[in-house]
Amino acid sequence: MHNMLDLKPGQSIELLKELHILTRDGKLNQDSRRKLKQVYHLYQFIEPLLKKIHKDHGAIQLVDHGAGKSYLGFILYDLFFKELANSSHIYGIETRDELVNKSQELAQKLNFPGMSFLSMSVTESIKSEALPAEIDMVTALHACDTATDDAINFALTRKAKHMVLVPCCQAEVASVLTKHKGQALAKDPMVEIWRHPLHTREFGSHITNVLRCLQLEAHGYQVRVTELVGWEHSMKNELIIATYKDLPRRRPGERLMAILQKLGIEEMSQRFFTPAQV
Repeated sequence: MHNMLDLKPGQSIELLKELHILTRDGKLNQDSRRKLKQVYHLYQFIEPLLKKIHKDHGAIQLVDHGAGKSYLGFILYDLFFKELANSSHIYGIETRDELVNKSQELAQKLNFPGMSFLSMSVTESIKSEALPAEIDMVTALHACDTATDDAINFALTRKAKHMVLVPCCQAEVASVLTKHKGQALAKDPMVEIWRHPLHTREFGSHITNVLRCLQLEAHGYQVRVTELVGWEHSMKNELIIATYKDLPRRRPGERLMAILQKLGIEEMSQRFFTPAQV
């Protein structure tokens, strides 16, 4: 039998069985133990933010982008939201209808009334009236390719107080770097940093997250970048946490534009829009 100490107090055994973390007879295999450890580690970062929102104004509106099986949403609801007994709500955004339907069924089965799931892309959600005009927290775990940037734009549009992002690889910057590599190489030895295709991809991914952080700072957010322990098997184990603090915006915005120019990828400025451009 699994050691119950692996589970947090009040954790729904039924939910963990439904998410296939526990087997039908309540056992925890090695793979699930790793999954649970990952999500608990992430919860450590999210819980203090939820407590702060709750203390400041009671009900919490949270949107989870690229929700997939809504693993994160269900665990957050089970560990935090179900005790609140107010109008707090978690919205899972996912494009695949079958996953949305499954999550809806599971929320009903577990009697989690403050959860709903919408079948739409992150881009569609930015203008959707099915979501509140103001959101307290936006989460996006491995929202693929440019979906992380769309989630950031959603959060900025809906004035989110907090963002918790585990960015996915994003090939767009790498492809723009590749396009200009030839002419840039002759002029600037720094281009050696991303000359080889593998390095282009890795550097592109790294730069994308640097630009995302500067973009958030240019909107007045305080940004923390940390590593997710136990996610070593995942392609990306970088965690970006942003909290709106109305910080000075000018310098990060200027830095962002300067980096785009330095790398010869100014055409991407729309992707990382800042208040100066709005």
